[in-house]
Amino acid sequence: MKQKTLKELYVDELRDLYDGEQQLVKALPKMAKNSNSSELRSGFVEHLQQTKEHAKRLEQILEGLGEAPKGKKCKGLRGIVAEGAEVLGDDFDGDVKDAALIASAQRVEHYEIAAYGTVHAFAELLGENKASSLLEQTLNEEKETEEKLTQLSKTINPQASRSGFGVGDSEEPKGMHKTAKVGGR
Repeated sequence: MKQKTLKELYVDELRDLYDGEQQLVKALPKMAKNSNSSELRSGFVEHLQQTKEHAKRLEQILEGLGEAPKGKKCKGLRGIVAEGAEVLGDDFDGDVKDAALIASAQRVEHYEIAAYGTVHAFAELLGENKASSLLEQTLNEEKETEEKLTQLSKTINPQASRSGFGVGDSEEPKGMHKTAKVGGR
């Protein structure tokens, strides 16, 4: 088996991320369309624009290395996106669907945070200063998105916990706690 260099691994990981970003460009509009919360919907729309920028940064980095951005399928993100698509087909309504969308989106963000953290570290080790800066910018944006999702979950998840129980907002169903979260911290 051929031993790869760190630079080859770095390029492989960048391509993997590029494919993942392309998958998200397709998935985010569907998530926005299915959001009940206007704040969640606008968050998905905003992140779609960021995601397109993330893809452009990856193209720029790969082109700077003399590499094409395509050629790798991101199986990890493909699975996470497929699970998220299942949520859209489920019979969840309103706040419960929003809680499920947040959980799916947080899985994506955690994957991206790990992946961008890795390629950022590789870029630093390889002396790719411009790429390192671009990857750090994207990494920080992914962390900010995850934090926004966590903040939204603190409002939406308690509302979802009351959905379908026939109780008012001032009451919560037996056995449910206001701290119940889906995908949050």
